[in-house]
Amino acid sequence: MFAGIAFLARGNMACGVHKDQLVVRVGPESHAQAMDEPFTSPFDITGRPMKGWLLVRPPGFESDPDLEKWVDRGLAFARSLPAK
Repeated sequence: MFAGIAFLARGNMACGVHKDQLVVRVGPESHAQAMDEPFTSPFDITGRPMKGWLLVRPPGFESDPDLEKWVDRGLAFARSLPAK
């Protein structure tokens, strides 16, 4: 989909890596709140941002607790979806 590594939960993408950034699927309801966090930007690699997905630049996941926070958010959303 985006030429990077992706991690799935129950067949749904939770997070991944695109170039040097973390891709996190937070879902449409959490998107605006997540975009208020530092070092985030819309997941837009085609000219059409994907609602519910975002990119996190490296300073936003340098520490293990920060990375774990983002991965947990992606996993929580992916696990809330029906299994594929």
